[in-house]
Amino acid sequence: MKIGFFGVGHMGGPMAINLVKAGHEVVAFDLMPALLDTVVQEGAKAANSAADAVAGVEVVVSMLPSAGAVRGLYLGEEGVLSHIDKSALIIDCSTIDADTACDVASIAKEQGRVMIDAPVSGGVGGAKAGTLTFICGGQEEAIDRARPVLECMGAQVFRAGDNGAGQLAKICNNMLLAIHMIGTAEALQMGADHGLDPAVLSDIMKASSGDNWSLDKYNPWPGVMDNVPASKEYEGGFAVKLMNKDLGLALQAGLSTQSATPMGNLAKSLYAAHGNHGYSDKDFSSIQAFFRHADD
Repeated sequence: MKIGFFGVGHMGGPMAINLVKAGHEVVAFDLMPALLDTVVQEGAKAANSAADAVAGVEVVVSMLPSAGAVRGLYLGEEGVLSHIDKSALIIDCSTIDADTACDVASIAKEQGRVMIDAPVSGGVGGAKAGTLTFICGGQEEAIDRARPVLECMGAQVFRAGDNGAGQLAKICNNMLLAIHMIGTAEALQMGADHGLDPAVLSDIMKASSGDNWSLDKYNPWPGVMDNVPASKEYEGGFAVKLMNKDLGLALQAGLSTQSATPMGNLAKSLYAAHGNHGYSDKDFSSIQAFFRHADD
């Protein structure tokens, strides 16, 4: 298929490349030309403009950093929604608030177009390996249409409910991710403070009731696990500023239903403080350094 792709950064770039590898014709657009160069080298085509990226495409995929960026792309002064063929499927993989996802999808529907929200879980490693989990919101028929495309970039596709439900499920997941990453870092630091080897302690906890994804796939202690940000000076991966954004979305959602989120609130406070200490652009597993330097 011919696919228009918007946003080829840490996550979107590998996703677009996997679509190329699967045999699709990918026309990409990004406000940062250097990012476009990377996907072009892998076989994608660079669009001259946002409107050019959707000309004649069967599917549009967007992976953008904020709700404002999503609104701007589709509904702004030079928004592309009206340029997208009514037979095309629009898949927004950005992590944004559910209200924005519903609003944009509703306007798309009014214009005779079909749009789903499909935020992802799995990080940069999952994006590169094509093992992402897509958490979708939209009509079942639309998500079934999206599956062949999503399965080129991921291993699992879930329908959480109607438009906006994918976003809600994603922020619930990321709130939990922040909480267990903080708990993992805290436990590893306490063990190290008492002279335990963090690698040995990690193995013990992985085989015990403290096991979690942060230990298994994304250990925050430098040198314990290869090919994760902790062993690369916390470069790449999922930035602290993005985790702060997602936690803000989670707390906003919690307030709207008066849900009790004490751990989510604490996680947001810790990540906000961590970001303000110079770690905003580092991977979120760098919260380990927050505990290591807690007495500085």
